[in-house]
Amino acid sequence: MTLERKRAASIVVAVVVTFATMFVAISAIAHSTQGSATSSGTAVLSASPVVTDAPAIPCGQTTVALGLASGYAALSGTTLTNTGPSVLIGNIGVGPGSAVVGFPPGTYSGTKDIADTGAEADLTTAYNDAAGRSNCPISEAGNLQGMTLTPGLYKSTSTLEISSGTVTLSGVGVFIFQIASGLTVTSGAGVVLSGGAQASDIFWQVGSSATIGTTATMDGTIMAYASVTLDTGAHLNGQALARTGDVTLVDDTIVASGGVTSGGTPLSPLDWVVVGAVVAGGVAALAAVVMKGRAKSHA
Repeated sequence: MTLERKRAASIVVAVVVTFATMFVAISAIAHSTQGSATSSGTAVLSASPVVTDAPAIPCGQTTVALGLASGYAALSGTTLTNTGPSVLIGNIGVGPGSAVVGFPPGTYSGTKDIADTGAEADLTTAYNDAAGRSNCPISEAGNLQGMTLTPGLYKSTSTLEISSGTVTLSGVGVFIFQIASGLTVTSGAGVVLSGGAQASDIFWQVGSSATIGTTATMDGTIMAYASVTLDTGAHLNGQALARTGDVTLVDDTIVASGGVTSGGTPLSPLDWVVVGAVVAGGVAALAAVVMKGRAKSHA
């Protein structure tokens, strides 16, 4: 390979790495209100609202405090298992279990905590808090597909699913979903945010296990009594937290709501300004290198 080709290859690699970093940083700040791209490149598009099912009276919910469990992209009570090049922005951990499998090839941006009983104890407290909410519950059953929901408390006495489409969560405020049994998001389905809704304000309290299907897109903190499974190419803008069972990943992307530093501390607004400046500076520097190379080639 000639020197010029080597230089061109290096520039291409640098550009790809820089723009990948930019994508992760932007994703951690705000999830697109028009749908999210999965790690495989498949986008879940915003669906036109078909059914509006919202509290008839103001019934605002306060947030669910996660304590030491905050900042975890994935937290398991027994075993955290990954297959393939999953990308997790946040911490990973197990407790009281001690098995973390598949990192690498999976990657994470925070810390790895083994037998972290403190985080699991706070997860149990958060789970019980969400399960015990009773302020103006709205009954839901079956499939949420096609609905537009505003902040509030939604209660299912059995299973709940998002199948063959999307549910739109719209508005500023806290969303809490109490699900007595399982939560299932089918392949390619998911959640769309609009009207200022934030993934960090969405809590899915699941009485058994949660399954996020292939290339599905999900928002919010999943707190499952048993296990959490993300099938191939799923994207979670939030947290996968399992109290007593496993967390299983297969080539997925999880961006913990709010983002974390390498030490597990949530990034401040100033931190994000620094991140943006670093990325922008890198892009500008690469552009200068490319233009200089072009000028030399035409000299």
